Amino acid sequence: MAPTTTTAIVTIITATIMTKELLRSSPRQRGSKIIRAREAGEDKRRALDSGALFRLMAWLSPAYPVGAFSYSGGIEWAVEAGDIEDAATLRAWLEVMMSEGGGFSDAVFFVHAHRAVAADDDASLRAAAELAAAFVPSKERFLETTAQGRAFLEVTRAAWSCPALPRFAAVWDGPVALPIAVGVACAGHGIACEMALHGFLHALAANWISAGVRLVPLGQTDGQRVLAALEPVIAATAKRSLATPLEDVGTCALRADIAGMRHETQYTRLFRS
Repeated sequence: MAPTTTTAIVTIITATIMTKELLRSSPRQRGSKIIRAREAGEDKRRALDSGALFRLMAWLSPAYPVGAFSYSGGIEWAVEAGDIEDAATLRAWLEVMMSEGGGFSDAVFFVHAHRAVAADDDASLRAAAELAAAFVPSKERFLETTAQGRAFLEVTRAAWSCPALPRFAAVWDGPVALPIAVGVACAGHGIACEMALHGFLHALAANWISAGVRLVPLGQTDGQRVLAALEPVIAATAKRSLATPLEDVGTCALRADIAGMRHETQYTRLFRS
């Protein structure tokens, strides 16, 4: 039985018992019991939320060993070409990457992987994994998403195992894009899709900004200003991706795609993409 189903059953039984007890109580006793019940429910929700938050913070941390720090998503070439030269131009570049480029498509793949695992829909999971692996405009972008996806699955299976991970391996044996890997793990651990998606997009944006801070270079405070400015962009991207069918996924960030291609032949490079 899934953890969410067990939790729901326990909640219903507990509520039924407490309702019967309340009916046998005086009005004053009922008021007191209602308050205690609310506090107990809030404590339980906080405990569940803290567990999900703990996992998300671990998996999406820069310290999680997937090698995210070694990729710039083409930002390195954009800096050399002069497209990005300060905090303002970094922000403008990342707004497009997030809302119309790889950020949006990754968000859509994340959502569909999460939903497929939650619904026990192997066919939909395979379709999302296959499209995500194919939906890359350059060799280095493919390396970026699949190398991180593979590393994420290996580490998570070793330290945070759940039935969804070996099941996914049985469903799909091809290259795994990072949003698919993270979406499967989050669904397998019962972490709500919307909350997990926001965390995933925040981590993606933070990694891009980290690359920009090192390449331009920028001060750390400027980097945080850019991240703060991207908050509404991330929220809008998440909302849009939650409502986007898999067959409608698409991007329109041509300069960012060209940057990823040009980086392959860039003479001096610090990053792998």
